[in-house]
This record gives sequence, C-alpha cells and structure tokens, in this order.
Amino acid sequence: MDSISVLTLHLAELIGLYMIVIGIGGLGAPLRWRQMMDDLEHSPALVMALGFSVFAVGAALVLIHSIWRDPLSVIVSAIGHVVLIEGALLLAVPAPLLRIGRWSLNFTRAWAIVSIVFGILLFLAGLTGRATVIV
Repeated sequence: MDSISVLTLHLAELIGLYMIVIGIGGLGAPLRWRQMMDDLEHSPALVMALGFSVFAVGAALVLIHSIWRDPLSVIVSAIGHVVLIEGALLLAVPAPLLRIGRWSLNFTRAWAIVSIVFGILLFLAGLTGRATVIV
C-alpha cells in the first residue's frame, strides 16, 4: 500500500500490533474483560484515569497525524480522532460508554477476532507499504 507519509506506515504498524495483542487477550481471557468492566463501573477514579489516558493518546495521534490523502492515512487519522472522542466522552459523560462496554461483553470473542483480523491487515499494510510523494 502506498502512503504519502512514513509516519502513517509506522503508526499503522503500531496500531495494528496493539489490536492484535488486545484481540489475543480477548480470546485468551474473556472473563478478564468482564472483571475489568466491573472494576470500571465501581471506580469513578479508574474511569477518569482511563479517560485521561485515552484522551492523551488520541490527542497525540491527532496532533502528529491528521493526513487525509490516501486510504491508509485516512484510516490512521480516523482512528486517532475516534480515540480522542472516546477519551473525551469517558472524561465528560462516561455512563453511555460504560453501558456500551457492558453490552459488548456478550460478543467478546467476536470483537477479539475482528480486532485480530483488522490488526493484522493494518500491521501488514504498514509493514509492506511504502511512502511515495504524490506529484
């Protein structure tokens, strides 16, 4: 896959690797996700800390990568914006996200498989892609 930025390729690799690892965790220990959700629902401080961390990662991605020129850069930029919005919602109004999180526990294995597949595709796109200058 061609991109206009080497940064796009590296971020695609890292985000893809993250998704693969998270997916493996969901397949290997689905009950751990239920326990984490229980912890989040009982600890506003933990929700705040998670929201801050997610917001910071999203803000960093948006600041360093807001490129909308090719398919891979659009995917990476969109992920950054989604992460930023998720972090903001966790900080401002966490209840709806916690309800979605609780509901999604019914599909932990499916989400894990989707995460692994998408992660592999994103990782390979970053790994095998090349940065080209569009003239």
